[in-house]
Amino acid sequence: MSFILRRAGQAAIVLIAAFTATFFLLQLLPGDAILIKFSDPSLGLSPDQLDSIRATYGADLPWWQQYVHAGLGFLAGDFGFSTQFGTPVLTMLAEALPATLLLASLGLVVALLLAILIAGLSSLAPFAWLRDSLRQVPGLFVAVPVFWLGILLIQVFSFGLGWVPIVGADPVSGLLLPVLTLAVPISAPLAQVLVRAIDQVQSQPFVTVVRAKGAPPLWVLTRSVARNAAVPTLTIAGVLFGELVGGAVVTETVFGRTGIGRLTEQAVANQDIPVLQGVVLLSALGFVVISFAVDLVTPLIDPRQRTVTRSRPSTASTASRTAPQEVSA
Repeated sequence: MSFILRRAGQAAIVLIAAFTATFFLLQLLPGDAILIKFSDPSLGLSPDQLDSIRATYGADLPWWQQYVHAGLGFLAGDFGFSTQFGTPVLTMLAEALPATLLLASLGLVVALLLAILIAGLSSLAPFAWLRDSLRQVPGLFVAVPVFWLGILLIQVFSFGLGWVPIVGADPVSGLLLPVLTLAVPISAPLAQVLVRAIDQVQSQPFVTVVRAKGAPPLWVLTRSVARNAAVPTLTIAGVLFGELVGGAVVTETVFGRTGIGRLTEQAVANQDIPVLQGVVLLSALGFVVISFAVDLVTPLIDPRQRTVTRSRPSTASTASRTAPQEVSA
């Protein structure tokens, strides 16, 4: 219970900080979104009508009153209305979220698979030069811009080879290139962390003992090393959730997909502050949920992470709990 309360308090601090930072940064943007939309002479609105519209959105209030009003609204589940479309922000987020959530989830899964493949091959490759070359792949992936990778994949697989149609694609084939575009940059830090963790675990004495018993390299990697090396990889995967959201903005724009990314791009272009605040809070909430899920899964993978709450363990029990998880050959 104390763990849940502590995590809930940390989540509240993250959400408050995200809301506060977003509010003040957006207040510093030049221009007025309401005037940008409604001051068009073709609309024929008088100054009094413009003032009335500003009052409807609360834009005529001092900044501190706007902050309090927006904060209380978020606590009540009211994200306000889009200044560009007049639609409730919560409705817009609910309509855009499923597509982005599917894209981000598949992107994270593919990124994990790529990271595992790179790390496994870099440990099991028969030649030293091949292992060293594979360890340089994550650095190459990091240097690839998302928008450039998306355009390159379209040029090669859609226009060049014609394998994936860019227009009129079915739901499955339409996800292939966007998911790959999102997964490649995310797989780079995951692979780097996993390779480093594997190297550290392989240097442990218990791995030497397992090898001395005659276990083959693949068995040692999958049964003795992988479990101990997985925890830091899962941790960094949770931290990289923000990268998935940022990559989704570019990916959905390049491939013309609807979702949170396209919604964010339109909100930035139109200075739609309520929508931008809603997107940032949604991203912060997603980060909190993913981090909490990682904290729950980690003890299942590595029992050393479990918290002892009943009594202080003895020296012998502490040593046995903190020892790496050895699987006998």
